[in-house]
Amino acid sequence: MSIFTCPVCGEKLGISGKSYICPNRHGFDISKSGYVNLLLSKHIGKAVHGDNKLMVQARREFLEKGYYSPLREALCEAVRRDFRGGVILDAGCGEGYYTSAVAQAAPEAEIYGIDISKAAADCAAKRRDGAAYAAASVFHIPVSDGSCDMLITLFAPYCGEEFRRVLRGGGAMIMAIPSENHLWELKQAVYDTPYKNEVKPYELEGFELAENKRISYTMSLRSQEDIHSLFSMTPYYYRTGAEQKARLAALDTLETQADFELLVYLRKD
Repeated sequence: MSIFTCPVCGEKLGISGKSYICPNRHGFDISKSGYVNLLLSKHIGKAVHGDNKLMVQARREFLEKGYYSPLREALCEAVRRDFRGGVILDAGCGEGYYTSAVAQAAPEAEIYGIDISKAAADCAAKRRDGAAYAAASVFHIPVSDGSCDMLITLFAPYCGEEFRRVLRGGGAMIMAIPSENHLWELKQAVYDTPYKNEVKPYELEGFELAENKRISYTMSLRSQEDIHSLFSMTPYYYRTGAEQKARLAALDTLETQADFELLVYLRKD
């Protein structure tokens, strides 16, 4: 039985043939790749939502080269240690790089992934890793209240109200954020006055911080393609001028620091 709920009426969705259907007969077709689009226009807004196909492909190729594999390994270690059975939701799953690793780390889990980008959800579903994927917003998560035993949110927008709603009491939330030195050398190469990342206070309403693990190492990027792919994965990509992008395009190789924090929270009852 799926934990997905109808984005129109909120009733539970069941699979009938190649569609998800609720008791009120609202239907959502499952794509050829296997994901379902549960986005409603009122949840999308006017801005461009999520990564497009080219960005998704660039992200997938970059990640598959192993640049962020230490983070993925740390995530899987945390999942194996803290998962107690049931459902895992990856809220903002992207193209499924981390979700598929979690599926291997916890083969007994029922795993779901959502992302606002239909291109990302489509790419994730093509991994055939046993997870159920949907295009959906983390601010309007189409799953039942308290239906998740673990929630994963990696570099995705934080929506505490929704995360608390879908996670059962005592359930674990694993969050990855960039720490202060993340991509410092890359920013030095591009900007006249680079600044380090601001790490916000760890306190989150309704959650108790159980663990904070720092993951820092040096990445050696071997091509302009990899450098551009990495930069396009950051928020800086959308607010960088032509002159700074030209500096980026002139780089053929680069050594830069990867600096993450992997936070494990427990939802308070």
